[in-house]
Amino acid sequence: MVKKPTAPAAPEVVDNMEAFEALLARVRAAQEEYAKFSQEQVDKIFFEAAMAANKQRIPLAKMAVEETQRGVLEDKVIKNHYAAEYIYNAYKNTKTCGVLEHDEAYGITKIAEPIGVVGAVIPTTNPTSTAIFKTLICLKTRNAIIISPHPAAAKCTIAAAKVVLEAAVKAGAPENIIGWIDAPSLDLTNRLMRESDIILATGGPGMVKSAYSSGKPALGVGAGNTPVVIDETADILNAVNSIIHSKTFDNGMICASEQSVTVLDSIYDQVKAEFERRGCYFVKQGKELEALREAMFKNGALDHRIPGQPAASIAALAGIEVPAKTKILIAEVTSTDPNKEEFSHEKLSPVLAMYHAATFQEAVDKAEHLVLAGGPGHTASLYVHPAEKDKIALFENTMKACRIVINTPSSQGGIGDLYNFGMKPSLTLGCGSWGGNSVSENVGVKHLLNIKTVAERRENMLWFRAPEKIYFKKGCTPVAIEELGRAMGKKRAFIVTDQFLYKNGNCRQIEDKLDELGIAHDAFYDIQPDPRLQDAEKGVERMKLFEPDLIIAVGGGSAMDAGKIMWLMYEHPECKFEDMAMDFMDIRKRIYTFPEMGNKAYFVAVPTSSGTGSEVTPFAIITDAETGIKWPITDYQLMPNMAIVDVDNAMTAPKGLTCASGIDVMTHAIESYVSIMSSDYTRGLSMRAAKLVFENLPAAYEKGAADPHAREEMHNASCLAGMAFANAFLGLNHSMAHKLGAYHHLPHGLANAVILTRVMRYNAAEKPVKMGTFSQYQYPHALHDYADLGRYCGCTGADDHEVFENFIKKLEDLMETIGIKKTIAEYGVDEKYFLDTLDEMTENAFNDQCTGANPRYPLMSEIKELYLDAYYGREPQSYEA
Repeated sequence: MVKKPTAPAAPEVVDNMEAFEALLARVRAAQEEYAKFSQEQVDKIFFEAAMAANKQRIPLAKMAVEETQRGVLEDKVIKNHYAAEYIYNAYKNTKTCGVLEHDEAYGITKIAEPIGVVGAVIPTTNPTSTAIFKTLICLKTRNAIIISPHPAAAKCTIAAAKVVLEAAVKAGAPENIIGWIDAPSLDLTNRLMRESDIILATGGPGMVKSAYSSGKPALGVGAGNTPVVIDETADILNAVNSIIHSKTFDNGMICASEQSVTVLDSIYDQVKAEFERRGCYFVKQGKELEALREAMFKNGALDHRIPGQPAASIAALAGIEVPAKTKILIAEVTSTDPNKEEFSHEKLSPVLAMYHAATFQEAVDKAEHLVLAGGPGHTASLYVHPAEKDKIALFENTMKACRIVINTPSSQGGIGDLYNFGMKPSLTLGCGSWGGNSVSENVGVKHLLNIKTVAERRENMLWFRAPEKIYFKKGCTPVAIEELGRAMGKKRAFIVTDQFLYKNGNCRQIEDKLDELGIAHDAFYDIQPDPRLQDAEKGVERMKLFEPDLIIAVGGGSAMDAGKIMWLMYEHPECKFEDMAMDFMDIRKRIYTFPEMGNKAYFVAVPTSSGTGSEVTPFAIITDAETGIKWPITDYQLMPNMAIVDVDNAMTAPKGLTCASGIDVMTHAIESYVSIMSSDYTRGLSMRAAKLVFENLPAAYEKGAADPHAREEMHNASCLAGMAFANAFLGLNHSMAHKLGAYHHLPHGLANAVILTRVMRYNAAEKPVKMGTFSQYQYPHALHDYADLGRYCGCTGADDHEVFENFIKKLEDLMETIGIKKTIAEYGVDEKYFLDTLDEMTENAFNDQCTGANPRYPLMSEIKELYLDAYYGREPQSYEA
């Protein structure tokens, strides 16, 4: 048997031609091996690589900002998250090996073959996210890849590639399937282009020209110079705030970002006023405009200091004084000729040119000229009433752009799958022949196998999920249990609870009814207030021996959480907590898919406290006592099948628990009402829950079981709020409270309470630095939402601001009535330890799953200030940008 020759070992550092040739040989050998892999093998590698990249999104974002000194950390986190989660979601089921399609009637068969070695050039503007994106689509298509990073972003780009490579190899990929140039140079990059089988280039016109001049097939993109037209029929609030949301994202470094806005004269003043109201600065004509021009452009080109810098820093370079939190600098100009007007160029920063137009046709003509002059083939944007089909048709037929986004932030709209769900997600955007490119769409996996998009803004489908059955009313427990036996035929019940409740007789009524029905039963009651994985594992062993077809969780949030986790482990012992706990931006697009539940046992939740709402939610949290890791698990498969909301099970709760759990209900109601995912199906539940808490918590707190009506209403409020946030989710208040509990052991309800009104003031800002990204959330309106909720709860005022202040006052009065302290410090949290853990706590609060649904997308610096305000009791500050 002839032994196959082995490729030469790749040198440790690739910084010269000899080292590069050795690397290339090794990568080619790896690709030849990888080309033989099956679809199943490739999909496993793709999954593991995406998971690994997602887990490292924050460290990689930090590296990128530190190395390049450009952009916004939090936005780079989002880009890395997007590059892993959205790319995986888009292509997880795409077949890339062997026969792709077969149409018997037409006789068409498509067969996929990998191209070979991909030469990838990575820009300094989006280094880590682009590296994640390109390596993932190469892995999915059985191609190898060699990366040439930008010299100013080499360390972070290589770090991202290493994360993907290590995960891919661990999952079975050849060791050298991903490579890189450690010390990039023009000579090495040109050699890479000549030696690769295809070039995947992202960067400026010079680099793209080199790629297409290399003699090898190239997928290259160039400069974007996205023009926006705002028609007189447009929703001005949506248009202006969408543009701000897009243009400030990572300080304007996404190539699809808006570069100019052309506004019809009839609405020009309204549009200008809305920009100013939201924190944008209009550069004064004359000296200021010339100073900015001179600072930003050198010899007709954008100065290298400008890309990715905040607006205030750019203004400072020009000697212009603007507020530190200015969002965008806007230059009102007239010429669209780049030879006469530098502001008509791509600016890669929060700087916009703004033009007048007398008619819609004039506006379209200006936009067309701007596209052709500075960003042919890239992206164009239009804000118009959706019914204006003729105007939309004129715009899309005129623009020489491959992405035409309607009523959509162009940065997020251009990369796809955020505001229109038919456009593929990508961080390499083809510009077609207009831009000198070989592709005219968002580059994806099909372009690495040897195939004009108009995207109108759409709201994705929403949902309302609740248990199959919810039984309520005082004394309903035995009646509901009877159904389990007589109607459903259950034979073996396993009760999960804690020692106090079990020894106190809280399960006796249920056990007696099970005995009456002839249902065999067992109980596991070693559940801690902070449920531990090790205890759940012991319970599952008992459960496996008992083989129940019915699980009944009796208790507060801890017992119900433990019950859900034990149910999951009983039905699917193969599941991994690190996979199930993976954070997601959109629960429908998460990388991990939960298995179906209920094949072995029916799950019933019986709450004994009025706070968590866990009996109707898809959430559970468990702590690994050996590692200290908390695993927050979220999926609708964890939703109980039946909830029994009987206040008889919660009548004797002590005052401390009544206080903490009651204010937790209020926080659930408020946060779910203002969530970016709230809907008409959840708001009514939130409103009713909040009103019930105001009306009944003081009496339940003071009188306890002596006021059964107040107790029952609080029990109902807890369930109603639970159903609301099970579908609308929560927000920053809970993210911060989770960390106060984890780091400083502050009870969850009290942790929520001590920051509640501060977070409300923060969210109510009408010109926040960032707002949440969700297709139905068009502009900041948390203030109005808070005021609506306040009015329902009996607060009045001349306008939203006054109602909001009265709502805050009513909440503070309620908290004082039930004995809640005003600051974190008052709860005995050590100052030194609080400050020592503050940065880590802040980052983890930012990364908490609840943060994504908050109406105001927080910066870490803002979270830190909120913590400090709440610790020291500092006077509420203005949280406006």
